[in-house]
Amino acid sequence: MKIIKYLSLILAVTLMASCEKEPIEYDANPIGEKAEFQLHYVVPVTTASANNITKVEINNQLYSNIKAPLNTYNAIPNGAAGRFFIANPGTINIKMYQGTNMDQLVYDQNTTLTLGKQNVFVHDFNQPPVVIDNGYPYIRREVVETDSTTWVKFYNFLYETAGVPTTLRLQYQYISHRTGELVNIGDPVAFGESTGWEQVLLLKTDLVSSGSRRIDYRIKVIDDNGAVVGDLQVMKSNGSYASYSDYWTGYLGRRVHHIFCGYRAASPTSAVRLFYAL
Repeated sequence: MKIIKYLSLILAVTLMASCEKEPIEYDANPIGEKAEFQLHYVVPVTTASANNITKVEINNQLYSNIKAPLNTYNAIPNGAAGRFFIANPGTINIKMYQGTNMDQLVYDQNTTLTLGKQNVFVHDFNQPPVVIDNGYPYIRREVVETDSTTWVKFYNFLYETAGVPTTLRLQYQYISHRTGELVNIGDPVAFGESTGWEQVLLLKTDLVSSGSRRIDYRIKVIDDNGAVVGDLQVMKSNGSYASYSDYWTGYLGRRVHHIFCGYRAASPTSAVRLFYAL
């Protein structure tokens, strides 16, 4: 018994000494005073694998490669809502490559990131990106039974034709489930601008459900005096023009970026692309 007692004592002393010499540390760094960002690829190109970005470098560090490419009209990090990259606030360099060998440099521009969350939009291979505040922290809503709101943030990255950004100010709207009337989503926005996070009211058809419903959207053109010029006319795939019209499923409590990009008067034609924030 004495031998066991002494062995136990020696083991305990050894473990204590070991702990003193090798403190346990977690190999992670807090975000702290960092810039958080999501990178969007909205250059008006044809949706095809050849136009995907097969490598992204930021400040010469690899952020994405061919195993997880940045596809056309998409963003990174992707795969789950609410994910951001981090970098030190200040000037950053963004390089984007195409090709299966990741060797075709198509984008090399600098921009400035600030403290907090932001969205970075590459809209022209020859121009610096547009950086737009993410609108975080988000407003919280506390409800008794069920929410009636989904949140939309609309962005105008519409081009008229190749190399020609639109000069139109766009008013994004949805059709109210209550009245059937058009309701403005924020204020009109020019090219490279966005609304804030705007509430879109959604009436569920079934109270006991996860909460979703179709929402129809329209776009009006607004002049410099704030007057409505008319419906936004966009070219269709057959070359004819029609008033912009689209619909998406809205989910209660979720937040989604509605990013309008492509060509209004050429091909590839324009469309709103969605990217979920929450």
